[in-house]
Amino acid sequence: MAKEIRSPLPGTFYRRPAPDQPPFVEDGGSVAAGQVIGLVEVMKTFHEVKAEEAGSNLRFRVENEEPVMAGAVLAEMD
Repeated sequence: MAKEIRSPLPGTFYRRPAPDQPPFVEDGGSVAAGQVIGLVEVMKTFHEVKAEEAGSNLRFRVENEEPVMAGAVLAEMD
């Protein structure tokens, strides 16, 4: 069963720390517990989105710079 990583807040989701930098995690990559997978921006404040547990084959369900609602599934992993 896939594990879901959800947005903690409504805002804009970013997969990169800055526009000229690589994504925190590539599609299909593995993550460790506590690893940052993206950022949610709310009113010019950036909040880290972290994986609560380790997983593999990360699949993003939201594009970079896409608006998200609180609780929206950002990514799934095995």
